[in-house]
Amino acid sequence: MTKLLARRLPAALVSGILALELANFLFGPFGMAKGKTPTDFLFLLLLVFHGVWVYRLLCGERELYLRSLFRTPEVLLVATLVLFLLSYIFAANANMSYVQRFAAMKGNIRLAPDSAIERLNSASRFVPLLAVQAGTIVWFRVRRPRAAARYVGSASFAAQWGLPLALLSAVLYTLALPSFVSLPGIGPLAFVALTPLFLCLHRSSYRWGVFYGVSFGVVESMLTSFWLGTFSLVSLQFVTVVSLVEYLLFMLLLMWLLRRMRPLAYLILPVAWVAFDYLRSAGFLGYPWGMLGVSQYRFTALIQVAALTGVWGVTFVAVLSNGILAHLLSRASASKAGAIAPVAAFAALFAALALGGAASIRAQDARQPAGEVRVALVQQDTDPRKNDYGDTFAILKRLTNGVLPSDPDLVVWSETAFVPNIRKWSKLDPARYPYARLVREFLAYQKRVGKWLLTGNDDYSESIDRSGNVVRRDYNASVLFAPDGRRVETYHKIHLVPFTEYFPYKKQLPFIYNLLINFDVYLWEPGTVHTVFRTPKVTFSTPICFEDAFPNDVRQFVLQGAEIIVNISNDYWSLTDAEGMQHYVNALFRAVENRRPLLRAAASGVTGYVDTSGRLVRSLPMYEQAAMVVDVPLAPERETVYTRFGDWFPRLCMLVFLMLLFVSYSPAMRATVARSGSSRRSRAFPRAFVTRGGAPRRGRSRRSGRGFPP
Repeated sequence: MTKLLARRLPAALVSGILALELANFLFGPFGMAKGKTPTDFLFLLLLVFHGVWVYRLLCGERELYLRSLFRTPEVLLVATLVLFLLSYIFAANANMSYVQRFAAMKGNIRLAPDSAIERLNSASRFVPLLAVQAGTIVWFRVRRPRAAARYVGSASFAAQWGLPLALLSAVLYTLALPSFVSLPGIGPLAFVALTPLFLCLHRSSYRWGVFYGVSFGVVESMLTSFWLGTFSLVSLQFVTVVSLVEYLLFMLLLMWLLRRMRPLAYLILPVAWVAFDYLRSAGFLGYPWGMLGVSQYRFTALIQVAALTGVWGVTFVAVLSNGILAHLLSRASASKAGAIAPVAAFAALFAALALGGAASIRAQDARQPAGEVRVALVQQDTDPRKNDYGDTFAILKRLTNGVLPSDPDLVVWSETAFVPNIRKWSKLDPARYPYARLVREFLAYQKRVGKWLLTGNDDYSESIDRSGNVVRRDYNASVLFAPDGRRVETYHKIHLVPFTEYFPYKKQLPFIYNLLINFDVYLWEPGTVHTVFRTPKVTFSTPICFEDAFPNDVRQFVLQGAEIIVNISNDYWSLTDAEGMQHYVNALFRAVENRRPLLRAAASGVTGYVDTSGRLVRSLPMYEQAAMVVDVPLAPERETVYTRFGDWFPRLCMLVFLMLLFVSYSPAMRATVARSGSSRRSRAFPRAFVTRGGAPRRGRSRRSGRGFPP
């Protein structure tokens, strides 16, 4: 009877929570308009899986019951956590975004009267489920350690607590970067953040190691990029799905290699991680955001290695630290010397990079500049597409007039600071069209100012297709005007944000294309030319928005002759300091990699000047209407190793990783793995848990009838 009650108690608890949440689905959400959306049916599907869990707890055989106690809650917890984060992040902005209002009118979403009600509904749905899942994981591992070791397949702490360790790494990784907890980020955490994850990868089986790695990747991506919930209604969802696929493919290969070359894991991990970061920043889906190396932006001496390797080298050092710590804690070394050698080597590498970086900074400071240019950076602190265009223009004029007495050589406005399409509306009658009248006012003002002026603006081109139809292509652009009012040059943004600015598969994937259009996503065409703007005093290029996060893209501008990197952005839409700070720390490394000054003019965010050593010389407060003038020394004509050879370091890491994979398939390596695997199983389990063949014994013995339920 006691065993029967012990078996039914978890099922009864889960059933009670499930009944409450089913009522929540049927009669909720509360305080909001009735009706069901796709998100509601995802929640219902989650409840169905919980119903299956209850059935397995009540009716499953021994093996199924144990899996339902020790494994099923882990899978359900990750699924519930992902849906909760999507729901809660949306809820936190439910009464803010005009894009959301547009989608609500089209029936795609349902909005609460205010954010608090939306958040309460989100918490009421998911928090009870998370509590029962986490409680099951903790309770039965603590109260039934022998049964946990028997079913999980190891008595190792890292194997039994793999999911909590993976989620802990996701949190530590997030906190190492600028976040909602610490705006500057807690940089030193980068050297330990991945250690819990690597520990559980060391000790877990292949299948569960992959699961823990994917869980880490998805949760970390969502926590780091939570602000995407305000960018558009689909950005965070797409990033979550893409992260899941990317980390799945990566972990399938990484776990294969770790299981076959475990003694070299501390070297394999940084090599693999850098290769992975490089690959996920390439192509249409490229998103080089939140790489671990950027967390060290305040460690100026260390980040000088980026002039050689790009930011990838800094990431390598941080991941190497985590790999060595996991190596030591997992007792993977066979001897004391085997433990000391990696630590000593890392200490020597770290000291060499720090000392070499300090010497490099002194050399940069001592070098005579090739010239100097005075630049005015204007931060109007508005979202141009939400505010009245005339009001935004009035703010831009006021702030610009305030810095004109300093006689700047160049005035820089932010991305799409002036919204009406100058090329289009300048051709139309201002008496008939208000936008044409506003464009005329802008052109007259710029000529009256008599300065080189750069502004973000929409642009377009037209061509005739084979059928004789006019084809128009729209671009996100930056436009340079000469002091006499001439439109001198235009740059069309090349690297567009996937799914929210660019989707090239309209014909192949019409369902996704129509979904984007229904959620008010405006799609652009990508540019093709790395434009260099030329003025009498300076040549410069203008990567737009998140283009400054791509090392090789900015490098291409420098190779074309840009003396200064001028990023124009609109970070105002996020209304979060964390997004603006993350954008800045990603961009900062482009100055070090190419030894070119970096200027940033944001609608709001971090507007400032970064020198060639990666130091922030001056900046404006975020979310304030302000402008500043900076005197920027021009770097002498020289190429860094990174500028000349580009992403050679991550490509080398890719090559090494592929070679290791090839070696791991050799017959000799497979035999070694088989022998070491048998000895590891013998060490991992108490004698009582091991059969004569060396495998862990699970469940009760048919002869004795003992051991079930746990």
